[in-house]
Amino acid sequence: MDSRISARALAAALGGWRSSEPVYEALADAIRLLCLDNRLPAHTALPAERELAAALDLSRTTVAAAYRSLRDTSHIRSVRGSGSVTLPLARRDPGTRRAMADAIDLQQASPPAWPGLAGVFGEVATRAASLVARSGYDVVGQRALREAVAERYRERGIPTDADEVLITSGAQSAIHLIASVMLGRADRVLIETPTYPHAADAFRQAGGRLVAVPVTTEEGWDLDRAEQAFARTLPVLAYLMPVFQNPTGRTMTPHEADVVARAAERAGTVLVIDETTGELAIDGGGAEAFADHDDVIRLGSLGKTVWGGLRVGWVRGPREVLQRLAAARPVHDLGTAEFEQAVALALLPRMTEIIAQRAGHLRTGRDALVTALARTLPSWTVPTVEGGLSLWVELDAPLSSPLVIAARARGLYLSAGARFAVEGGHDRHLRLPFTAPADELVRAVDVLADVWPGVLAAAPLSRLERLDALV
Repeated sequence: MDSRISARALAAALGGWRSSEPVYEALADAIRLLCLDNRLPAHTALPAERELAAALDLSRTTVAAAYRSLRDTSHIRSVRGSGSVTLPLARRDPGTRRAMADAIDLQQASPPAWPGLAGVFGEVATRAASLVARSGYDVVGQRALREAVAERYRERGIPTDADEVLITSGAQSAIHLIASVMLGRADRVLIETPTYPHAADAFRQAGGRLVAVPVTTEEGWDLDRAEQAFARTLPVLAYLMPVFQNPTGRTMTPHEADVVARAAERAGTVLVIDETTGELAIDGGGAEAFADHDDVIRLGSLGKTVWGGLRVGWVRGPREVLQRLAAARPVHDLGTAEFEQAVALALLPRMTEIIAQRAGHLRTGRDALVTALARTLPSWTVPTVEGGLSLWVELDAPLSSPLVIAARARGLYLSAGARFAVEGGHDRHLRLPFTAPADELVRAVDVLADVWPGVLAAAPLSRLERLDALV
């Protein structure tokens, strides 16, 4: 059955969509962006033309032209008498009407593979005979790999044994598994905003109702809101990224972690701590969050530290929780690939070397990006981050969505700030990953500097004032 989005909800999701294009095409591009960001999933029924026209204060003719443009690019399907429904994205779809050989894709905050990875693949391949002799089905994970992961926790001062570790096919797989096992329909999930959007999507898909707690680059976590949310809504789970939070790059102070932990304990909430970016320190920084709380669920992976294509992650948690996850896992998958587990086992003893290389790569990208922004867009507010993968940049107008649309026409692919919101907003922010090569990041900023004046000029003053009131 198709889900539906109301005209009012779609109007709110569009944010500041107007640009220098004809109005109907600007509206079509804004809806395309929602599809690309998965804020409008496939098979979502769109509002009727008349309803959306009223919500946006446009003529029905303009909305009809926008829907026609979306049909022409295969983003929606319309059936007379049944309305319009979004379609799954085609693999060719980069979000623009023309492909560009020199396109810069910063939608994913993911660094290139660690340079030594191919060599490790080769080493593991020489042991292929022993790997294929195994059954290939293991919902818990190889004992040796679980022990190696446990040892890394012990090195951090978190006592752990192999039975407190479950190997998964990446951290995202772990989030989906936790959500499906631990959430019932309409259970509350406390989550940061902005946040990692795929986690929010997973909790929603499992039926969770998200309760947002703000986190900012300057002030950190809103502790008053957090304590109130725990006490008022009694969430079943709380999903947090306390070290180099995605997308803000902020790290919890010990005081913040202590307040959150005590509030969660009073509410009976299970803390799910995503540590996938926690080792990506550049200038030191970072912290050991919730180290004294043995009952939290911790998520880790090699996706950000080694390579996004190496789908190996893990859950560290109480044995009874892992037993429930393992029992439910066959519904999702039958275990992590044996070859990839063997690669992970070979990589873990080299993590000090790997993380040092990562720090150098990320430092180069971050410094190039910060310098370019200061030179070409001095009116934007650029945070100081000591690690992580991205900058959560504050624009001088709440026009993140039309800026992303304008940049796409120049071959620069980004995700709008609203993609990281839980309850709307963040149109004044833009996530800029610094994982790409430095020269690409400088070119990306040049594109943003070129298109930003046009985006500002195309936004009616009344529209900016209304958006500012929501930010």
